[in-house]
Amino acid sequence: MNRSIYTKLAISNLKNNRKTYIPYVLTAILTVMMYYMMANLAANSPMNQEALQIILSLSVHVIETFALIFLFYTNSFLIKRRKREIGVYHILGMGKPQLAKMLVIETVVTGAVSILGGIFFGTALAKLMYALLKRMIHYDDKLAFRMSWEIAGNTVLFFTLIFALTLIYNLLQIRLANPIDLLHAGSQGEREPKTKWFLTMAGIIFLGIGYYIAITTKEPLKALQLFFVAVICVIIGTYALFTAGSIAFLKLLRKNKNFYYKTKHFTSVSGMLYRMKQNAVGLSNICVLSTMVLVIISSTVSLYIGKEDVLRTRYPQEVYITNSVSDDVENKKLHDMVEKICRDNQVEITDEKSWHMAELVKIKNGEEYTSAMIKDNSSSDIVFFDVIRLADYNQLTGERMELGDKEAILFTNGENYGKDKIRIDEETWMVKKELDTAPFGKKSDSNTENVYYMIVSDEKEFMKDYLEKYQLEAEDKPVKWRESFNLRGSEDQKLKAVKELKAQAESEFEHTGVQGRYLEKETFFGLYGGVFFIGMYLGSLFLMATVLIIYYKQISEGFDDRERYQIMQKVGMSKREVKSSIRSQILMVFFLPLAMAIIHIAVAFPVITKLLAIFYLKNTKLFFGCTAGTVGIFAVFYVIVFVITAKEYYKIVE
Repeated sequence: MNRSIYTKLAISNLKNNRKTYIPYVLTAILTVMMYYMMANLAANSPMNQEALQIILSLSVHVIETFALIFLFYTNSFLIKRRKREIGVYHILGMGKPQLAKMLVIETVVTGAVSILGGIFFGTALAKLMYALLKRMIHYDDKLAFRMSWEIAGNTVLFFTLIFALTLIYNLLQIRLANPIDLLHAGSQGEREPKTKWFLTMAGIIFLGIGYYIAITTKEPLKALQLFFVAVICVIIGTYALFTAGSIAFLKLLRKNKNFYYKTKHFTSVSGMLYRMKQNAVGLSNICVLSTMVLVIISSTVSLYIGKEDVLRTRYPQEVYITNSVSDDVENKKLHDMVEKICRDNQVEITDEKSWHMAELVKIKNGEEYTSAMIKDNSSSDIVFFDVIRLADYNQLTGERMELGDKEAILFTNGENYGKDKIRIDEETWMVKKELDTAPFGKKSDSNTENVYYMIVSDEKEFMKDYLEKYQLEAEDKPVKWRESFNLRGSEDQKLKAVKELKAQAESEFEHTGVQGRYLEKETFFGLYGGVFFIGMYLGSLFLMATVLIIYYKQISEGFDDRERYQIMQKVGMSKREVKSSIRSQILMVFFLPLAMAIIHIAVAFPVITKLLAIFYLKNTKLFFGCTAGTVGIFAVFYVIVFVITAKEYYKIVE
């Protein structure tokens, strides 16, 4: 045979298998397009948005991993459906070298169309994506978006490598199989599946571990450390339960004679038994991808909608000024400068607070807080002490508290300390009073740091003892002065005043820093807008994968059920009964991954709220609303996809 015959044969094969190849090529085009656009966005991200740059770069690597795994998975489905066809070619006289040439041409055609199509559409839509990203992060620049030829070349090389690897896999499948195995590949796996109790129990244990971590983890930083452990456990448990647990459960139903030996139950249980064996991996993939879509979208939408709440949580007051080397004369000059700048910009200072404090970091060691690092201490053992002078506390609250030597008033940002003594570096302090509220901090059950505000009669004496004990110079652990306030005026006037204040204060006073809502808004919007953009972007990518797996599942079941449909009619069942039985099986199996995904996200809800607290989002009601809305919309979309793909299924069966 000459080369043109192989080319015509390959093109003819692609046309004859268009129901499976067209979705595959379209998905490959979308994957290439999304990778290419993301790589260009990462290269063109605003230079002053370092956090966004990191997020976009990480997203490129996520898409690389996804593309490799997903295209391999879909290719394995295609070659499985084609084995019988290839076996026929082999029996008709084509040798394995000739079959290999045909497969090479098919891969070259699909790969070229996918890569070139992805780069074409990626080029067309990249500027639109860049404009959308800038809008989400509230970033306004005049720089033109530039496409990179280097990125285009890297995209071609990366996806050429993936298609080359899929081709090698396909050639190995043909080389290692004989013609008889190829002819019967479509009917392999018809034996009754074995009960794998060990795998079933492993699935239950792994799922239980993942759920236990999600439910019992209380501290945000510990949640961050354990979250990925829980995710891996849940993924392993999901695959194991779909693969082995479902079969074990169905066999238990079959042993119940009163339940099993009824017409409807008999056909449903036996049909699902074989269906679960053949489609367990596909169902697991749908469940895992659905869970990922729900978690990513609900979390990122919550962060984006709640970014103003996040900013207020991070900065309860609008402006914070800190002089890290407290000097009363310098503090007075600084305060006078603040008032002048605010007057010049026609904004009024309100809710003003100022206090002196010393900052210490201690490690909790039993009942004592020490400066020495304790072996194997966790983040929950680290405690930040803000030591505040009593005079400042009385001025802030209007109280007239008095404290003696080694007496303190205590306020914690989390659970109450609850004891009448506290021991710090071998010194015991009497807790005269523990506060439930304080003007310099807030309580929360989802803090990322343990902060103890310790009010003493004179923080300088406290620090003097500390400095002498550890032989430190005064500048190593100085007493700081902090002032915070809100502003009254227009938003533009406030922003102008704060920017001028920051520039002048930090240039004229060596140890002074200015922070606040208006100064951090651009950074916050860049971070959370970028996270929202990436969440929607990756969510769309995973959703696309879910749709394609669902489509291939329906096509696969259509071919399997067509033969089963005929056999069941031959043994006496009516066409209506057969159709009803198969429909009930499909509905039960098809919606099982969705039900499992909803259970996963419901159990993961507590631990995700702790993770969001690290980003200062503590509005649980907002996250619950976003999660419920995401689940509802996804469920509707899932049903629509089922209805559309079911039409292809019934065409094949009938």
